[in-house]
Amino acid sequence: MHMLIYALVEASTSDEALAAGTSAFDRLVGVTPDADAVFDYYVTFAETDVTGAGEGRWGERPAAASVESDAGEDLLEAGWAATIEAFEQNLAAVREGLDELDDEAIMRDEDLVRHACHNLGAYRGPSVVLYDEYEQGIRDRERLHRILDGAESCWIVPANVHY
Repeated sequence: MHMLIYALVEASTSDEALAAGTSAFDRLVGVTPDADAVFDYYVTFAETDVTGAGEGRWGERPAAASVESDAGEDLLEAGWAATIEAFEQNLAAVREGLDELDDEAIMRDEDLVRHACHNLGAYRGPSVVLYDEYEQGIRDRERLHRILDGAESCWIVPANVHY
C-alpha cells in the first residue's frame, strides 16, 4: 500500500528542509541501524523520474515548502485532514467492536478491532501521517501547534511511503 506522509522540519532553505525530511524518512524505513522500520521505502517529490511512486503516483507537489507559503499551507492542511480521517476511522472501529463483540471475539481480533486499537494508539506507521524531524508522529492539534509555534522557520516535506 502507498500513502503520503509529511515531515515538519525547521530549516532556512528548501534544500535544508528536504535534507531534514529525508533524514526523518530514512529512520522511518530503518536506514539507520538504531531505527525500527515502520515503512518499506519512501520516495520524495524531489525524485521526479520515479514511476509508480511520488510524483508518478500522486502528481506534482513541492519537494519542500515553507508552512507559511500557499503550497505549504495546502500540504499541511492535507496532512492534518488525513490525520483526522485516520483517527476517526480507527476510533469508530474500536467503539463499534467494543459495543458489538464479546471478549473472546475481541481477543480473536474479529472485525480487526484489536488492529484498530493498535492503530489508534500508534505513534508511527500507516495510521500516522504527520511527523516531526525526529520521526515522531504528530497525532493531536496541541502538539502540531507546539511544533509550528516553536520553529523559527518551519517547512513541510511530503513523501510517498509504501507499507
